[in-house]
Amino acid sequence: QVQVVESGGGLVQAGGSLNLSCTASGRMLRSVDMGWFRQAPGQERTFVAVISWTGDRSYYSDSVKGRFTISRDTAPDTVYLQMNSLKPEDTAVYYCAAGTHGRVLFTAPRYYASWGQGTQVTVSS
Repeated sequence: QVQVVESGGGLVQAGGSLNLSCTASGRMLRSVDMGWFRQAPGQERTFVAVISWTGDRSYYSDSVKGRFTISRDTAPDTVYLQMNSLKPEDTAVYYCAAGTHGRVLFTAPRYYASWGQGTQVTVSS
């Protein structure tokens, strides 16, 4: 069983930056695509970004493109989400999830089997 753990959330003013981290136990992250999702109060969980298991492909939602960057390291086995130029509408619980090992980068939550507990990101105006 994979246990995914996110960290790095917090309170930041609009225009500021945060860097989220994601690690996992029980399975090497490097063998699967990894995604970041977010969920604001009263809203559905939505896709933010995904990076391939090879680390050479990534994809972003339109709402964060150009502001957020997803990356991964193999030592330690960690996935990051660098968030710049944060806006109040970025406020949400951010989740990291382990996906599949394949050619397609999926954006739908149903393709991700293991999820962390989430980390709160709050952007004040």
